[in-house]
Parts: sequence; C-alpha cells; structure tokens
Amino acid sequence: MLTRRAALGLFAAAPAALTLAPHAALAREPEVFQNPNAINGYDPVAYFTDGKPVKGNSAHKVSWNGADWHFASAENAKTFKAAPETYAPVFGGYCAYAASKGYLAPTKPEAWTVYEGKLYLNANLRARELWLQDIPGNIAKGHANWPAVLG
Repeated sequence: MLTRRAALGLFAAAPAALTLAPHAALAREPEVFQNPNAINGYDPVAYFTDGKPVKGNSAHKVSWNGADWHFASAENAKTFKAAPETYAPVFGGYCAYAASKGYLAPTKPEAWTVYEGKLYLNANLRARELWLQDIPGNIAKGHANWPAVLG
C-alpha cells in the first residue's frame, strides 16, 4: 500500500527525473532533428564523398522526410534525391550514442562516423569517442531504444 508520505515523495522526485532525462519525457519528437533544416544544414552526401562535414547551400535543397536538406552541389542533391535512405543519418539525425542510451540529443557536424555504409552523428567529440568503443553494440542498443525515445 502506498502511504501518503511515499506518494508525496514520488511527486517531489518527478521534476528531478524530468531534469535528468528531458528528451525521454517529451511527446513524439520529429524524425529529423533541426527541422526545417536537417542536420544543421550540412550536406549528408559529403560525409561519404569528401570524408568530412561540408556546409550545404540552400540553392541545392531537397525536401525529404519533413525537412529541407542542403547540399554543397547540385550533384550531391541529385545523389541524395535518388536514394535518401542511403545518405540520411541513422536515428533521424539525433546523436547515435544518446539513442543507444535511450534519449535524444542534438548533434555537431564534426562528431560523425560512417560505419557499414551508414552515417551516424553524435552530440560532441566525447560522445563520438564513447560511440566508437562499441559501434555494433551501440547500434543494436540504439535500434532497441529508438521507437521509445521518439515518444
């Protein structure tokens, strides 16, 4: 039986729990972070072709999955348009390491990995370091957590 004191304790603890994991408590988040400009306006194809983050240009824009994707060139936009699932980051552009831990976090363009033909973004270089320690395990955990972290 739940006593009045225990019930009040649970209510008092609730705000603290929401502070520790704010994204997990939110209603359904968008599938692609940073709408309307996906992945902070960086060119997702460039991670594969140039091996680095390259800022996109709104002159080369493709609308897909509820967001505008910017590209460094018309060729990259065309490449993405032909197969967006190939180039769009896994976990909707949210931090892949955070997804493996069960929450959402925004990403930084320089914290990235292409692994087995898929793009994974991270919140910062430290999150990327932790991600790299067990990529297959983190991917599996992220996919297991993914539906729940969206709401």
